[in-house]
Amino acid sequence: MLKKYLPLAAVSLLFGCAQPTDRAQQYVDDEFTSILNKSAVVESSKPRDFTEFHRQAEQVVINSPSMAKIYQPLYDSLNEWVLQSGEPTELASFGIQAAQLGGGDKQGNVLFTGYFSPVMELRHQANEIFKYPVYAKPECESDCPTRAQIYDGALEGLGLELGYAANMIDPFLMEVQGSGFVHFEDDDTLEYFAYGGKNNKAYVSIGRVLIERDLVPREKMSMKAIKEWVLNNDEATVRELLEQNPSFVFFEPRADAPVTGSAGIPLLAMASVAGDRSIFPMGTPILAEVPLLNPDGSWSGAHQLRLLIVLDTGGAVKQNHLDLYHGMGPRAGTEAGHYKHFGRVWKLGLEGSATQAPWALPPEKLQ
Repeated sequence: MLKKYLPLAAVSLLFGCAQPTDRAQQYVDDEFTSILNKSAVVESSKPRDFTEFHRQAEQVVINSPSMAKIYQPLYDSLNEWVLQSGEPTELASFGIQAAQLGGGDKQGNVLFTGYFSPVMELRHQANEIFKYPVYAKPECESDCPTRAQIYDGALEGLGLELGYAANMIDPFLMEVQGSGFVHFEDDDTLEYFAYGGKNNKAYVSIGRVLIERDLVPREKMSMKAIKEWVLNNDEATVRELLEQNPSFVFFEPRADAPVTGSAGIPLLAMASVAGDRSIFPMGTPILAEVPLLNPDGSWSGAHQLRLLIVLDTGGAVKQNHLDLYHGMGPRAGTEAGHYKHFGRVWKLGLEGSATQAPWALPPEKLQ
């Protein structure tokens, strides 16, 4: 999948003299000593919305027999808990175990960013406006060209062009998302561009570059702010900025299809999340106090308790950071772009099953 420049602006808010709350931070737990911490009882009084969990779990079971073998007993127990109770303190009565994430501040505040499926306008053939190519993956491994080399024409003449965009930033933002829908304006067709690989170069956040150059204030950093800056600058300036990120993502066109994450499962908005797969194997369900935002991107003052399933991952999504899928299109993009807030999170498991002891981590992750 691909992601993200948003988290760094938010992580820095964790450190300072006072305990900040403007990004929905809470301070209701004692200090944690581990990434995952065994929770005998889960206590949360937040309003609940578990309506999409059954549908998202069903997609896992239908599309992945191997994942279903591991997680279906846990999904079934969670669905039974939702139907009979939905009260967090009663999870253990259904055999469900929980481990709370310690948070980047070791006080339970886990960073939530957002991602979405963009719809990008392309043409099959280039013209004077649609002239920026989107590529399939070349035959390369460690010797793939950098972004600057690709912009210089390293892939020209190889027949890898999937279409042509009207600007440089739309393909770049789709790279950040890792996949998305494409509307070909020359024949009015819709395709899904799945993640097709990358050039295996280091990812650099252009959001961070803009902040460090004092071009966008840290507190105003968002996907929308990046695109506005790009549209207000000339092509050479934009290209120089984008080339600060040598990583390049390639795509694989498919027929109009459901949006899938790296686990290959169709994603439902506000029901699936990307996470660090060394902590959350694909298919892992989590209980999360998700921050609710105002239209302007500020925190509304409330959280909502949701059941989510980890079905995606990304290079910037590490440890106490989750990336919540918001859906498809411009509105989802705006909402996802605002998302850099905090909530409490519990990884779930089922006693006596393959998912038991969700607090367990490989030895190298216990540091």
